[in-house]
Amino acid sequence: MAHKESAGLLLYRRTAAGPIEVLLGHPGGPFWAGRDDGAWTIPKGGIHSGEDPFQTAVREFVEETGFTPAGPYVPLGSITQRGGKIVHAWAFEGDCDPVRIASVLTTVEWPPRSGKMIDVPEIDRVAFFPDAEARRAINVAQVELLDRLARAI
Repeated sequence: MAHKESAGLLLYRRTAAGPIEVLLGHPGGPFWAGRDDGAWTIPKGGIHSGEDPFQTAVREFVEETGFTPAGPYVPLGSITQRGGKIVHAWAFEGDCDPVRIASVLTTVEWPPRSGKMIDVPEIDRVAFFPDAEARRAINVAQVELLDRLARAI
């Protein structure tokens, strides 16, 4: 069976002090409501059949944040998450106001196995994180993307 693949963008900005901060998204919905460390992710989503992974990354970033990305883009390669999902990623430098997030909704079953469906935002909030905080917050498999970004810039 083929593993699910997704693609996303990692927005970074330089601070007055010098180090960079990265924009991470917190998944929406009741399952993620009480989770913080290890729950955050780069804005990403599933690759549609025949869709170019980079085009997926741009589309998903816009859908999940409401912000329009702009290159140049730094390829970060792919990582494999614990469940087997492959994530293709690119980084770009920019800025945005996290309180202005506008995420699309997705439908999930809640409570699990209840047959009841609810609509939740794909991402319920975004925030900029300095490196050490980002490494605590992000999905553990995605830490490698932070390492690759640091090497690339």
